[in-house]
Parts: sequence; C-alpha cells; structure tokens
Amino acid sequence: MTDTPSPDRSASGDGRYGSELFSSEEPGESGRIDAAALVYDPVTTHRLRALGAGPGSRCLEVGAGTGTVARWLLNEAHVAEVVALDRDTSALASVADPRLSVVTADLTDERLRPGGFDLIHARFVLMHLSERRRLVSRLADWLNPGGLLVLGDAVELPNVQDTSSAYRRTMDAMWQALRSTIGTDTSSVPAYPHYLREEGLHDVAAELLCPPMVAGSPLARFWSETWSRMRPALVATGRVDATVIDEALAYLASPRLAELGPGMMMAWGRRR
Repeated sequence: MTDTPSPDRSASGDGRYGSELFSSEEPGESGRIDAAALVYDPVTTHRLRALGAGPGSRCLEVGAGTGTVARWLLNEAHVAEVVALDRDTSALASVADPRLSVVTADLTDERLRPGGFDLIHARFVLMHLSERRRLVSRLADWLNPGGLLVLGDAVELPNVQDTSSAYRRTMDAMWQALRSTIGTDTSSVPAYPHYLREEGLHDVAAELLCPPMVAGSPLARFWSETWSRMRPALVATGRVDATVIDEALAYLASPRLAELGPGMMMAWGRRR
C-alpha cells in the first residue's frame, strides 16, 4: 500500500458553483441535487421544526436549488413567507404560491437588501464561497429580533488507515478539484458555532449527521453522479486516472461498499 498525499488546501479557485462545475443546464443536474435532498431534507426539516419554524415566520432560503426545503416551509411548516435566493432559480418557476418570493441574485452581491427574517437557512452554500466568514456576518445582520440562523455544510471523517483505495483517492481528488476550481473549503465548517457566537447570537448549538452509505441508495447515487460529472476535473488533479474513477464508481454500486461518507454539520443560533 502506497501513501497518497493529503488534499492540497493551498490553492483556492475563484470560480462559482454552477459555472465552472455543476451547471443547472447539464442534463440530470436537478436529479443529482434531489438525490442529496432525499438524504438531507428529513434531518434539515426535523431540526427546523424543532427550532420553531412555523406560522407567522418570514424565512430566507439561501441557495434554494430545486426548492425542496422552500416547499416544506410553505406546505408543511405553514410559514408566512419564504424568500428563495439563488443565482439560478429556474427550478422554482413551477412553484405557484403567493407566499413564495423568488430572488435571482448572488449572496455576495453587496447591493442585495432582502429585509429582515425570522429564519435564515443556508445548506451546502457557504462551503463553496471564499467569503464565508463575512457572509455569516451578513446573514446574521438580516435576522429579526428572536430570529434564527441555521447553517449546514459538509464535514468528512475520513478513514486515516485508507490512503490508496480507489474510493479514497477519488474522494480526495474531488475535494482538491472543488477547491481549485470554485474555492470549496470545508475545513472551517466545525468553527461555525464559534462564528455564530461571535455574531452575538445565543442558544448556539450544532449537530453532525453522517447518513449510511449503502449501494443503490440516494446518497451513493449522489456521489456517483457527482464524480461522473467531475471526471475531467478529477483527472486534472493528477491523483486519479479514468481507471481509478471507474473502480470507485463500481464500488459505490457494489454490495462491498463499506464507508462512512461525508456528512453534514448543522449549526444554529438566535438573535436576541
């Protein structure tokens, strides 16, 4: 077994999610996103309900994507209003609800003034933005008194005893490619509770979910489709070639699959 160097965290790209990688115009991209939603929506909505999302709340859904959480807020939590913010809101065109306001904009745009909110939720957004610490401050500033800020991003607990399997090499290549092309960085995600406290929020807490990685599951399908779409970028890292990627993809579909896949950490805090 030969050692594989750890992912390069020195070079960060300045591209954008949805431009250099994962364009919504690619066939099947919404299906890839929805596969992740099948895994993470239940824990997200459980936490939002436990934190009090419900009637009367004005909510901001940052990085609304295909709208699964926005729809839940409207149809299940029965909130008063949802502002769905994303750079690409085409998937929300079919949602006909007067309580939904769709804002096609970039969270980093300083001209953005969406007003105050009782709940702000951002999932798998900040990790892709180099200005993530400043954006936590920005989101906190948009909270109404008593309002909640809920952040969710990826965290991985890799098996340090595995440095050379096709799965490990492909996963490491993915993180390196994401960082070098669009600036993705998950290293600061465990610090989110501290960021929220620094913003003066209280009732700060966090939790980590690592859902089971089972062959044929939505989670395995999500990673398989992610790696397939990233194939040129993965090869460009020099960590893997087409043969290694094919082996990793076959492993995701195999009953031999036995991995603790990347999970999601959620952190939240309330404005006084």
